[in-house]
Amino acid sequence: MPDLFEPVTVGTWTLDNRIAMAPMTRNRAGTAGVPRDITATYYRQRATAGLIITEGVQPSAAGQGYLNTPGLHTSRQIEGWRRVADAVHEEGGRIVAQIMHTGRIAHPDNKDGHETVAPSAVAAPGEIFTARGLKPHPVPRALETAEVASVIGEYAHAARSAVEAGLDGVELHSANGYLLHQFLAPSSNRRTDAYGGSATARARFVIEVAHAVAEAIGGERVGIRISPAANLHGAVEDDPAETAATYGALIDGIAPLGLAYLHTIGDPSSLLLADLRTRFGGPLIVNDGWEPVTDEKTARRRVRSGQADLVAVGRAFIANPDLVWRWQNHAPVNEADSATFYGGDTRGYTDYPRAGRGATAGRPSAS
Repeated sequence: MPDLFEPVTVGTWTLDNRIAMAPMTRNRAGTAGVPRDITATYYRQRATAGLIITEGVQPSAAGQGYLNTPGLHTSRQIEGWRRVADAVHEEGGRIVAQIMHTGRIAHPDNKDGHETVAPSAVAAPGEIFTARGLKPHPVPRALETAEVASVIGEYAHAARSAVEAGLDGVELHSANGYLLHQFLAPSSNRRTDAYGGSATARARFVIEVAHAVAEAIGGERVGIRISPAANLHGAVEDDPAETAATYGALIDGIAPLGLAYLHTIGDPSSLLLADLRTRFGGPLIVNDGWEPVTDEKTARRRVRSGQADLVAVGRAFIANPDLVWRWQNHAPVNEADSATFYGGDTRGYTDYPRAGRGATAGRPSAS
C-alpha cells in the first residue's frame, strides 16, 4: 500500500510526498492583482508540500470576484508570480496556479467597475464583501454565444502566463459555484444555446476550456477541480441522475487530454466520485471538504486505502508551514486563526512558527 510520505508521479512531475496544499483565498495581493513579496514568502514556507495549488487567480479583470486577489493577465502580475515560483523552486517544491474566473460571484466595486458576466442573467444568492461592506450579488450579464470563445481564450492566456512565470502548471477551478461550475449547474445555467439545456450542453464550456488550456501548455501541466452536488454559491445540483449525467459528460470529454490530475471535493467513496475517477483514469487528489479539518490520520487512510493518490489539505497548511514534517514526526500542530484568513499583512500569513527540524527549510526527513 502506498504511504502518505512516498513519492508519486503526477503529470510530468515526481512529487516528494502525497500531501497537496489546497487552494485558499487569502486576499493579500495589491489593488493591481500583483502578488507581493510576502506572497512569495508564504508559499516558500510551505514548499515541502508535494504540490502547492495556489489561491484562485483571475484570468482577466472581469474574472475577479473578491478584493485583493491576484491575477495572471498583466505583465506585472506575471512578474509577481515569477518571484513566487522562484521561491518555491529554490526549496525544491512544485506549484501550480489555480485559474479562477468567479463569474457571478463578484461585484463591480471589487474590480474597478468591470462588469460581471455569467452563463445566465441570474444573480447569486446572498451578499459579497466589498470595500464598502457587504452588498448583494448583482444580476450578471449573460454571455452571448459569440463571446464564449473569448472567455475560453482568457483561460488559455492565463495558462501560458503561468508557464511564462515559471509555475509548474495550472488547475482549472470548476468547483464551488464559480464560472465553470456555473455552466455545469442547472440553477445557474438557463441557456438554450449549445452551452445549456442538457447535461452534455452544460458540460461543453468546461470541456472546451480544458481543451484550449491543454493545447496551450500541454495536458500534463493541467489539473481540474470539481465539486459535484456541493451546492455552493447557488450552483445547485440536486437531481442525482442529472448531476451524474453532467459530470459523466464532462469527464468523458476531458479524459482523452491526459490531464495531470483530477481534484475532487467530497467523499471519494461516493458512487458518483468513484465512477468519475474511473472515467478520468489519471491521478486523483481528494479534498474531504470543510468540516472536519483533514488530519494526518484521515489523509493517511485515504492514500493507503487507494481512495486517493494525493490528499489536499487547507487550513492545517495555513497554520503549519512545516505541516509535512509535523505529520511525519507526529508533532503537535498549530491551530489556524480564522480572524486573519482574509486580508491584512504578515500576521496569520507568514508568522506561524515552525517546530523542531521543521524550523529550517528543506525536504522532510525519511520516516
